[in-house]
Amino acid sequence: MIKYLFYQKNPASHYIYIDMYINEVKGDFLHLQLPAWRPGRYELGNFAKNIKCVEAFNENNELLCYTKLTKDLWKINVEKASSIKVTYSYYAAELNAGACLADTNQLYVNPIHCCMYVVDRTNETHQIELQLPETYKIATSLKQNNKCLIAADYDELVDSPFMASINIKTFFYEANGIKFYLHFNGECRPNIEQFKNDFSAFTKKQIDFWGDFPYNEYHFLFQVLPFKFYHGVEHKKSTVIAIGPGYAINEGLTYEDVLGVSCHELFHTWNIKTICPKEMLPYNYTKENYASTGYVYEGFTTYYGDKLLLSSNVFTFQQYIETLQERLLKHFHNFGRYNLSVAASSWETWLDGYLPGAPYRKTNIYDEGSLIAFILDVAILKATKNNKSLRDLCLLLYHRFGKTQIGYTEKDILNLANEVSGIDMTEFFKKYVYSPNDFEEPLIEAFNYLGFDLIKELNPFISEQQFGFKTIENGLFSKITLVAPYSPAWKAGLFNGDEIMSVNGIMLKNNLNSWLQYFINTESISLVVNSNEQIKTINLQKDKKGNTFFSLPKLKKKNLPELNAEQNFEVWKKW
Repeated sequence: MIKYLFYQKNPASHYIYIDMYINEVKGDFLHLQLPAWRPGRYELGNFAKNIKCVEAFNENNELLCYTKLTKDLWKINVEKASSIKVTYSYYAAELNAGACLADTNQLYVNPIHCCMYVVDRTNETHQIELQLPETYKIATSLKQNNKCLIAADYDELVDSPFMASINIKTFFYEANGIKFYLHFNGECRPNIEQFKNDFSAFTKKQIDFWGDFPYNEYHFLFQVLPFKFYHGVEHKKSTVIAIGPGYAINEGLTYEDVLGVSCHELFHTWNIKTICPKEMLPYNYTKENYASTGYVYEGFTTYYGDKLLLSSNVFTFQQYIETLQERLLKHFHNFGRYNLSVAASSWETWLDGYLPGAPYRKTNIYDEGSLIAFILDVAILKATKNNKSLRDLCLLLYHRFGKTQIGYTEKDILNLANEVSGIDMTEFFKKYVYSPNDFEEPLIEAFNYLGFDLIKELNPFISEQQFGFKTIENGLFSKITLVAPYSPAWKAGLFNGDEIMSVNGIMLKNNLNSWLQYFINTESISLVVNSNEQIKTINLQKDKKGNTFFSLPKLKKKNLPELNAEQNFEVWKKW
């Protein structure tokens, strides 16, 4: 057994102190590894940057020497010791769904950040003992024995976050005889009956979708923040969801966010935590786990995280449509779709997948992947006369690869799509999964089948519609975040990061589009711009061919839908 003792000396310092106890030491050297990334975020996290003051002692409390072999691998000279203690501290000052925070109010830990493992001994039982105030409650999926958390092996340990605080509120509901716990930490007053009703509905729908639930319990750990926030991370038996603001948690868009991220993360219980790509079975915590199937493990999950809220009647059709239109907007406003395919972008998440990165460079495996899933879903329905859907592909993945713990490959996804649809989908995958492309053509075909028109409305912002640039407010001025290639802004020399200060000699005060609208019919518009701390003047002119930019995708019911479109829609909506 590998044991850890967690404690705080000065909670306000954000440091967690960790004593690691290792018995049955053999040989002259022992290697300790700290993970370099965490599953669920496909980029290196380099958690060792938060480690301070590593020391090792034998059973006589004598200091042992060690050598650091890599950024997160320690080689300890055990000098014939039979047991050793390794001490270190971890700086935990970040609060999101995948981080760690230690302060005067709580101890929140994702153990993958800070629990070293003994190389070649990860299959042993791992235990964390917590030194906490008596008033603290603990929320976790790990087995608890008082203040001890017990994991069957290292993989379970680092896949099981925990929150400890005096303020945790816990409730539960049941679905198919399984208990699902709701733990809230942070200032909020959850409408628990509303939560139970809606969560029960989409949970039961997901279990019906897959046919069973892989585990005997599940925990939603909510870190509720006082400001707008949205983030979730999946685990086998739990998820952490950081959400805010707490005062709005029961209503409006914030509650829709709660439902959306919770349904998404629960779907991950099957898709990625049970059904894994071959490249991640098992996880290699020391380096990148490259895979091109992010459109499956994140894209399919995003699609069903939205759609199963509709199928379970938790979302109205209008709520679902608004969510789908957001996915469409992100696709059509992302010029990276012409540079990197969704499969290539999956591979590239390890480089810059969670940052805006270089303009026009990449696509998003969540949004583009969800649209691929939608297109596939409808294509399978159409090919099988509504007898099969993407759900059937997911079920084959679950039974052939998830339950057997055999990692699937890229070729397996194509083969399953061919098997379920009864047609050869090689060209579709080649064109839309493996090539940089616009999805408009297959999207229109899919929406037609369901009785909808995909239309593009004019963008109400003049800066976007007429001149082709997006901005955010930056103090009184407007900072450019995206410029459409070959637009008037692009031709005039405006680019990301430029800050617009005035329009035709008038200083801006958070009113860029108002002044652009005012001067829209003038021959040209003069902008004073701060570009990389240099002031320059830019002259803008409307597109001579009358082109507009950044149109808004909208879905409308067809006036004259195709034959059986209503029936197609009802079959599609079920799952």
